[in-house]
Amino acid sequence: MKRRRAIEGPMEVDISPLIDVVFLLLIFFMVSSTFVKDTKLDLERPGASSGTAASSKAIRLYIDRNQEFYVGETPVKPWMLQSRVRELLRDQSEPTVLVVVDRSVPAEKLVEAVDQCRLAGATDVGVITNAEEQM
Repeated sequence: MKRRRAIEGPMEVDISPLIDVVFLLLIFFMVSSTFVKDTKLDLERPGASSGTAASSKAIRLYIDRNQEFYVGETPVKPWMLQSRVRELLRDQSEPTVLVVVDRSVPAEKLVEAVDQCRLAGATDVGVITNAEEQM
């Protein structure tokens, strides 16, 4: 029968391989992660004296100076606007869309956006003005 040798003194554990693995994981996650770049749209909104506070749960549709559409911060082609809004309205209890439009955008684009939102199933479609920004 073999006898085990008694350990004399404290046992040493080499942690340098553990540190190497931790650094490799850190580098892997840093390289593989995606960095979100916020797209801030600079819109000069028209003013109104009868503005009221908007719902924070509403879907926001932006039309910038170049007459490009954005749902949230995602650019959307005009022909995809209705399907994208319909897709987002499925998850909403209140089918509300707020259109944030630049002052220089022609009325035709605003009417087109409101029409597409209504066809997508939105019951309430509003336009955000500068008066709402101060509330």
